[in-house]
Amino acid sequence: MYSDIAANKRKTLLIMFIFIVFIAAVIWIFVKYFGGGTGIFIGGLVGAGIYTVISYYAGSKMALAVNGAKEIQESDNPRLWRVVDNLAITDGLPMPRVYIMDDPAPNAFATGRDPKHASVCVTSGLLKIMDDQELQGVLAHELGHVKNYDIRVNMIAFALTAIISLLADLILQLTFFGGGDRNEDNQVFFILGIVAAILAPFVATLIQLAVSRQREYLADATGALTTRYPEGLASALMKIKKTGSTARRQNTATAHMFFVNPLKAHSISNLFSTHPPIDDRIARLQKMDLHA
Repeated sequence: MYSDIAANKRKTLLIMFIFIVFIAAVIWIFVKYFGGGTGIFIGGLVGAGIYTVISYYAGSKMALAVNGAKEIQESDNPRLWRVVDNLAITDGLPMPRVYIMDDPAPNAFATGRDPKHASVCVTSGLLKIMDDQELQGVLAHELGHVKNYDIRVNMIAFALTAIISLLADLILQLTFFGGGDRNEDNQVFFILGIVAAILAPFVATLIQLAVSRQREYLADATGALTTRYPEGLASALMKIKKTGSTARRQNTATAHMFFVNPLKAHSISNLFSTHPPIDDRIARLQKMDLHA
């Protein structure tokens, strides 16, 4: 378990490094194409570094905001609060902040940069259809992500995916409408700008794929060990399989954070889904022997 946590910390640094290298390459293209100097290039790198730091500290709030999550206190939903509180005590974790997302699709996610700054969010649909043992299983899975530091990787992946998507639009606008001296020497940079715009969404997808499907299997196992009742989590997955998990508010940048895939079943993004098949997750849980 500790080796998995260490691997997640290393993965976070690797993702941040790849992001800065990608930004540096795009800034270099702009500098060459629009005739800027070294100062602009350095300034762009500094800006990328500042954004990375901001995303590290603000990414959690951004992820909650784009999904319309509302923070609650114990009096707002005693049942949900009690389950989260008991699981946090069992896992030896600080009590996370608790949110509810108004959406009929049963789902949940956790976010934050570390266990001391974690948040868990469930949909209104999840609260409606799950019994207490099933709800406990889902939330034990999400706190498993907190315990394993998956939330840090997920948060960084969300923030970088969002900025790369914006960057793709910026590249296209500046390349086509920004002018520039389009002599023969600059044609190659014009072409590189187009290529960068085309590749940017794929880079964003690769960042999301850095959050391996194995993270979901590990969180399932961690949650089952916490509750000592894998049947509760398996039953929750069965219910979600029957009812569907497509969220009313579609957001590809945060899809990888959720308990199950919130995107439409035939979405192109599903070709690169970081979520393992629900049937596989159920089969693994049913085979778990906690007494071995």
